Amino acid sequence: MPPTSSQRYPKHKLTDSATKLYAQPKYWAECFGTAPYLPMCREEMDALGWDSCDIIIVTADAYVDHPSFGMAVVGRVLEAQGYRVGIISQPNWSSAEAFKQLGQPNLFFGVTAGNMDSLINRFTADLRKRSDDAYTPGGIAGKRPDRSVIVYSQRCREAYYDTPIVIGGIEASLRRIAQYDYWSDAVRRSILIDSNANILLYGNSERALIELAHRVAAGESIEDLWQLHGSAIVKKELPAHWTEIDSTRIDWPAKIDQIPNPYDFHNTPTTQQQESSTGVTKPLASTIRIIPLPLQRSAEFDPQTSYIRLPSFNKVTNDPALYAHASRILHQEANPYNAKTLVQKHGTQEVWINPPPIPLATDEMDWVFDLPYQRRPHPSYGDARIPAYDMIKTSVNIMRGCFGGCTFCSITEHEGRIIQSRSEASVLREIEKIRDQVPSFTGTISDLGGPTANMYMLNCKSPKIQKTCKRLSCVYPNICQHLKTDHSATTQLYKKARAIPGIKRVAIASGLRYDLALKDPEYIEELVTHHVGGYLKIAPEHSEHKTLSKMMKPDISSYDEFKRLFDQFSRKAGKEQYLILYFIAAHPGCDEEDMLNLSLWIKQKNFKPDQVQTFYPSPMSLATAMYYSERNPLQKVRYKSEKLSVCKDLEQRRLQKAFLRVHDEKNWQMLRQALHKLGRSDLIGDSDRHLIPSAGEKRGQKYKQRTGKKKNNRRGK
Repeated sequence: MPPTSSQRYPKHKLTDSATKLYAQPKYWAECFGTAPYLPMCREEMDALGWDSCDIIIVTADAYVDHPSFGMAVVGRVLEAQGYRVGIISQPNWSSAEAFKQLGQPNLFFGVTAGNMDSLINRFTADLRKRSDDAYTPGGIAGKRPDRSVIVYSQRCREAYYDTPIVIGGIEASLRRIAQYDYWSDAVRRSILIDSNANILLYGNSERALIELAHRVAAGESIEDLWQLHGSAIVKKELPAHWTEIDSTRIDWPAKIDQIPNPYDFHNTPTTQQQESSTGVTKPLASTIRIIPLPLQRSAEFDPQTSYIRLPSFNKVTNDPALYAHASRILHQEANPYNAKTLVQKHGTQEVWINPPPIPLATDEMDWVFDLPYQRRPHPSYGDARIPAYDMIKTSVNIMRGCFGGCTFCSITEHEGRIIQSRSEASVLREIEKIRDQVPSFTGTISDLGGPTANMYMLNCKSPKIQKTCKRLSCVYPNICQHLKTDHSATTQLYKKARAIPGIKRVAIASGLRYDLALKDPEYIEELVTHHVGGYLKIAPEHSEHKTLSKMMKPDISSYDEFKRLFDQFSRKAGKEQYLILYFIAAHPGCDEEDMLNLSLWIKQKNFKPDQVQTFYPSPMSLATAMYYSERNPLQKVRYKSEKLSVCKDLEQRRLQKAFLRVHDEKNWQMLRQALHKLGRSDLIGDSDRHLIPSAGEKRGQKYKQRTGKKKNNRRGK
């Protein structure tokens, strides 16, 4: 007899181990087998012999049955568990009709904005509307609503009011608590509140999604799943006998309106009374609260039954310092093995955020990527080009996660700091599938990577230390002594990949963490000799320590050392190769003087960078907390702390970007005014030592020669 739901998933207990994804008992509908493509219409369901779908995924992306597209991964994972999964892709959201096209799902709707946040997909960092959408057939813009998760969830609720709604993907994941919203310039509530969804699964959610599906199929309500790793849920009442820890006890913000007794453990009932099964009312057990004083003596409490109380939505909306404090706590509680549950009040409701999902083991990663993907867009799109698919159809994702912790990036908040790697055999199998299945394959694999190119198989040397660590980054301010830095697994993977018959070249397009690569020169030699096609992209982001420290990026000296080895190995291989450098303007903590110094550094290196961007305050990142609060959450947040320099005015943001493009004469007038203001008029003139020409100077031959007309000078020569 198969185990019951309660035996497989004991209620109300968080653990650091989990049943293997592929070892779960299958749902009864597995008898229908594997669909060639997950159906998107009734006719396809009929062809499969389905009278209904168990789960329907609603996505703002075109349906591409490929492991780089979230809806395909989620759909195939659920299908492998025995469920009948349908897809509603980019529906017309003007009414609920398009959300009824597959009928009512037996278990739940799964709603996602797709591989990108819908607002980042639509707007540039300067809040200009983009003219295209890489995840839509034909690249056409306007096929998804702003705040897609909220809109789609509301339409699903209109279509079938009683059907549970599960939201996930990067848009939902990064909005699980109150978050600053750049597009409305305001703090918004948790997306759980605004979408009226039943539960949110954040991060890579295969494990949580499988457990949720099986338990709902077994008759449990979603309210029963309030302790699911990697989930958030709205609760009206908090559980009895749990210990509440005020976040200010963990990270004292230096201002409390009323000083209570430091040793007072008092009980505050969540409600006054409840009715028992016999009809007799009785007091409800209360929550134990730990008073937030910095000198309070340590208290014993069970981590399995304790949670951290974050400042409420109302407080973080009205107090930027508390917003920065809440962001700091969220990032400190990011290790799935030691993180505590977080709770944040929104009006009369409590948003309950469980610890992050337990990472997938290598065999589980292999199982996910070995599922029967068609590796192509759904046939209903015909010959329409989907730009995002064109970019990844010959690339291979070898790992997940990033321990870099760059403050401007949201990868860590979504995928976590613990690297989850596929086996070498699984990666090589996928390369062979690309060779054999992708039409007109030329023999070039466009990328072997992931969030970063060179974190494959790199984890903490000690599992015990890894499960207790709370560092925000394994490589900043220095590379942790417990981090494995031997790149030999990646080097061997590269060698075996390029030796596969029919493979002419394996390129590396993912971003390289060059300070980490310096720990293994053999890896750099393999990369430079065989996997750089003339240019390699790296991202110093800035030259000035003051700004780099707010980004959690290495000192610029690491770039100098990497370039020395890059040039050395390029010469050894008999190749003329260049570095393409990425820079960020207007990052919190960066002022015009920093940008001027970066511009002078670029001039000294004789670059003409094109790969530049203005800082984009994406939801939940630490840099976004800096941008909104003007405080530094990398340190304890103090009300009296010096405020960060934050560039919010659009014209000032454009000026900072102009410092990266002094070769563009459209920026010269703006830069002249800024240089006069900074007292650096000496940099305006017509000689080699000047940054930009004087007013009236034309872009003559002399100036072209001085700034560098050769194409190579646009890169790291």
